Amino acid sequence: MLRVAVVGSGPSGCYTAQNLVQLDPTVRVDVLDRLPCPYGLVRYGVAPDHEKIKSLQGNLRTVLEHERVRFLGGVRVGGMGGLPVERLRELYHAVVYCVGAATDRRLGIPGEELPGSWSATEFVSWYSAHPDAIDAGFVRDARSAVVIGVGNVAVDVARMLVRGVAELSPTDMPQAALTELAASRIREVHVVGRRGPSQARFTTKELRELAGLPGTGVRVAADELALDPACADPSALPATQRRNVEVLRGWAGSGGRGADRSIRLRFFLRPVELLDDGGRVGAVLFERTEPDGRGGVRGTGRHETVEAQLVLRSVGYRGVPLDGLPFDEESGTVPHEAGRVLDSCFGVPGDYVAGWIKRGPTGVIGTNRPDAKETVTSLLEDAPALLRRQVPEDPVGALRSAGIEPVPWTGWQAIERAEAVLGARLGRSVVKLADWNSLLTAARAGT
Repeated sequence: MLRVAVVGSGPSGCYTAQNLVQLDPTVRVDVLDRLPCPYGLVRYGVAPDHEKIKSLQGNLRTVLEHERVRFLGGVRVGGMGGLPVERLRELYHAVVYCVGAATDRRLGIPGEELPGSWSATEFVSWYSAHPDAIDAGFVRDARSAVVIGVGNVAVDVARMLVRGVAELSPTDMPQAALTELAASRIREVHVVGRRGPSQARFTTKELRELAGLPGTGVRVAADELALDPACADPSALPATQRRNVEVLRGWAGSGGRGADRSIRLRFFLRPVELLDDGGRVGAVLFERTEPDGRGGVRGTGRHETVEAQLVLRSVGYRGVPLDGLPFDEESGTVPHEAGRVLDSCFGVPGDYVAGWIKRGPTGVIGTNRPDAKETVTSLLEDAPALLRRQVPEDPVGALRSAGIEPVPWTGWQAIERAEAVLGARLGRSVVKLADWNSLLTAARAGT
């Protein structure tokens, strides 16, 4: 019987487990996660007001409740205090790493380390109740915010910055984040891209949502749209970009005035420096850019300063090395061939990758389905050779011997019950537990 460990319980990990049990009628799969909660970025990355996307948890739950799949939370692999990769190889015939892209890209400009400058990842982790998140007073004392980047995450955080308490209370946002956002004095949010609107990466559905925010106007500068040659005639653009341009043209020069809050979508501005104001961010210095005729932009030497006491960079995720696995620093991925891990062009028997750590942080949630199937196909082709090696009947004993007490599925169910109880006590629906102690205490009550 083939025994496989899948490291990571987000979409790529769950789709990997799903493919394994569908394509092999005898395989046993343990889905390991360092958190006591499953679902990865579906729980800790999807905005709390996106109930339709968050409902995907139901599909992932079905996978993790399969009779030949077992969830083991609270299991750290690699790093300080974690189970070494070498030891994990001894416990399973194969290991599939679905660890995503755990950090963010940086701007690399002066002032980026000033208080008030954060990654969008840190902000999202805070309002999503990730137990590693810090309460940094993100919106405290801020009147204006700049979000650098024009993808879906940038649109999400801009939306969260202007949402009111009435709209956020029905979500599962942790109470501390709800309280701070409700008290926020931010009235203007700038979402800024260095290239043109036809090259923005948000989806049209996300973009259109901005126009429906109560008390918030959306403003787009017509002259910035005019700089983009594709805006005059977007017919040659891919469908998403074409629809984006049409939406932006409809907003240009018309909306946003008179509303309590505003979101300004800005283009052709490249951040040059975050400016200090009394020891924290006070403004962002941008250089105006223009199309270079080759799909990129070039600087014009003209500059603009935008006031902001909060700056969130949303310029992409990046994978991080895992001790014991090869890593390509340039791409931020683990080298592979059809999901088989490669070390200096040689395969590492039994090691596989899927998801962002395999292909980089690209695509949408559904992109993980074919990606996982490719990896699983490779793994099952290798199964006859992998099965020659003896592994323990049940690796949990070895984990406990290493000082790791896994959180079983019943522990996660106990966390869900505790979050429902907390929500009822606060007069809301489900409210997420936001710290390690609360999560583990709740989990232990269910085991």
